[in-house]
Order: sequence, then C-alpha cells, then structure tokens
Amino acid sequence: MGRINVGRLLLGGLVAGLVIFLIEGAMGPTYMADMVRAMQAHNLTIPTGAAGAVGGALLSLLMGVGLVFFYVAARPRFGAGVKTAIIVAVAYFVFAYLVGLIGYGLFGLYPADLLVRWGAQGLVELTLASIAGAWLYKEA
Repeated sequence: MGRINVGRLLLGGLVAGLVIFLIEGAMGPTYMADMVRAMQAHNLTIPTGAAGAVGGALLSLLMGVGLVFFYVAARPRFGAGVKTAIIVAVAYFVFAYLVGLIGYGLFGLYPADLLVRWGAQGLVELTLASIAGAWLYKEA
C-alpha cells in the first residue's frame, strides 16, 4: 500500500471544493427566498456579503478535501476511478449530508420540500465533485 500523495489530495480537494462552491452559487437563487423565509420564521439570519462568501468557500473546500480524502482511503479496497469516486460520494452523502438534512427536518428548521431539493442537489454536486477530485489524485 502506497503513501498518500498529500499534494495531490489537496489539489483534488481544492477542485472538488470549487465544484461544490460553483454549484451552490448557481443553484442558490432557486432556493434562497425559501431559505430566508424559513430562517426569518426562527429569528435567524443568513450571513451575507464577504462573510457569507468566505464561509461558503471554506465549507465547500472542507467538503471537497473530505471527499478526496475518503476517495484516497477507498482506493485500495475498490480501486482507482469513477466507480470508487461515486461510491465515496454516495456514502458521504448518506452518512454526512443526509444526516444534517434529516436533523433540519426533525427540528422543523426548514420545510420538507426545501430539504428534498437540497438533498437532490447535494447528491449531484457531491458526485460531480468527487469525480473531479478523484480524477486529479495520483499516488505518485
């Protein structure tokens, strides 16, 4: 078993994070009004401006690096390639992303239709991000 190529892991994670950030940015307008309404109903606000953009970028980067890290960890068991990247994305979605969405639903923070839309978007973006990050990762 080879050593982890940390530089390539971080490069793949950066690209995966960029994919997530861009999809979130593109899709945000489709749900922003619903999200703002839900937040206001609980007397909460959404970070805007530079704070919102930087926070979103950091979260996207962390998710991207996490995806590629788990891809690297899964390679010895499932092999390198798209299939493994998809397995990792689905597992990441189920055990991390979906758990959060269910929690939001249990607490009544967001309406169910919004959570379903976020879930569908999340599965697609995590899959695309995982494939992009995996494509850049090389052992040597």
